[in-house]
Amino acid sequence: MHKRFISRFLLGAAVVALASQPTFAEDSATQGKNITLVPGVAGNPFNISIECGARAAAAKYGFNVNVQGPQQFDPSLQTPIVNAVVAAHPAGLLVAPTDSKAMFFPISEAAKAGIKVALVDTTLDDPSPAFTHIATDNTAAGGAAADALAKLIGEKGKVMVIAFQAGASTSDQRQHGFEDAIKKYPNIEYLGFQISGNDPAKAAAQVTSTLAANPDLAGIFATNDRSAEGAATGLRNAGKIGEVKIVGFDAGPSQVKQLKDGIVQALIAQQPYEIGVAGVDALAKALKGEPVDASLTTGTVTITKDNLSDPEVQKAVYMDKCS
Repeated sequence: MHKRFISRFLLGAAVVALASQPTFAEDSATQGKNITLVPGVAGNPFNISIECGARAAAAKYGFNVNVQGPQQFDPSLQTPIVNAVVAAHPAGLLVAPTDSKAMFFPISEAAKAGIKVALVDTTLDDPSPAFTHIATDNTAAGGAAADALAKLIGEKGKVMVIAFQAGASTSDQRQHGFEDAIKKYPNIEYLGFQISGNDPAKAAAQVTSTLAANPDLAGIFATNDRSAEGAATGLRNAGKIGEVKIVGFDAGPSQVKQLKDGIVQALIAQQPYEIGVAGVDALAKALKGEPVDASLTTGTVTITKDNLSDPEVQKAVYMDKCS
């Protein structure tokens, strides 16, 4: 009887001890492992929000997170960063390619080195080096921008697009989504697109030249924050702020201020924090050998001055630092 009691006691103590321990069978795939985030450009609120989401999710799994991004959205600047990541050999890489073709080789090298690669935000023409791609549905977002701009101009008049970079999947998809959706409005004349090269001064000059040829320009869709900034400068120089409507993209502090000041009339906000969370969740699953969808998309929110104070809309405003 005494021996049976001791056996039962020891068995019960063992069960309690096991229950109190971390589940190493699951955690060993992630605990203490290094992962790296390489955004398209360092320091802007969109990418800071991705980083904040990634860091929050990483804490659940015990990942160590390193963030390295180029100072400009440029594959010649991003390539050496990815090469350095390959040399450091983290367990996982979250990367936003700055060019859908030029970044294929360096990202392929990461995958060949055994690093789990997830594409976030932007993608590659051939995404095969990555096990998943997590991004906004940018084509649908471009369509939302077309609908917002059409509403702002009473569904009539001339409109243009300022795209931030040819070859960047997000810019191309937003532009094409806009172009497809604007066809629904027979009284809107689409003047075509111009590429700003992510340079506000160039975007301002493009608006100035378009206004010279089309003084009755009614609306502009700018596919990112810097293009919207430049478009606003062009309108300001022409004395047409508010008269020509702008739909911008993203919802960082500067974009929200532009909205409040009446410089832009609508913003198409992504959900970058959720992209960061989903990217780290996907890396954790891949490292554990669990299945991951090849493509995951997040939606957008159309923000205007009228709905900006709505609590749900406020959740779509980007961060300028991680809390």
